[in-house]
Amino acid sequence: MALPILVAVTIGLVWLLAVGAAQIRVVDAARESARAAARGDDDAAAVARGEQVAPAGAAVVLSRSGDQVRVVASGEVGGPGGLFRFLPGVTVRAEAVAAAEGEGGAGGVTP
Repeated sequence: MALPILVAVTIGLVWLLAVGAAQIRVVDAARESARAAARGDDDAAAVARGEQVAPAGAAVVLSRSGDQVRVVASGEVGGPGGLFRFLPGVTVRAEAVAAAEGEGGAGGVTP
């Protein structure tokens, strides 16, 4: 009787680890895209950089407002399946905001 319960708990823990890993990847994707866009990279290139980091099938959306760059990355993590197919998938989401660097910003300091 204990073995099926241990297997169920193990599957649940592995699924939770997968959700945690996906959350970390969307946070990294949002941060990378925001930093790239703030540095002055093309918006399409910044979004592509975030999509490389994000989990497969994730969406990365970049918007600008004044001197701020805002990136929202989101993705879906499917349920564990098998006996646990009744569990729904989980949507992971992260948002990053960065100030756009202008000419002569921190990277352009001259002695």
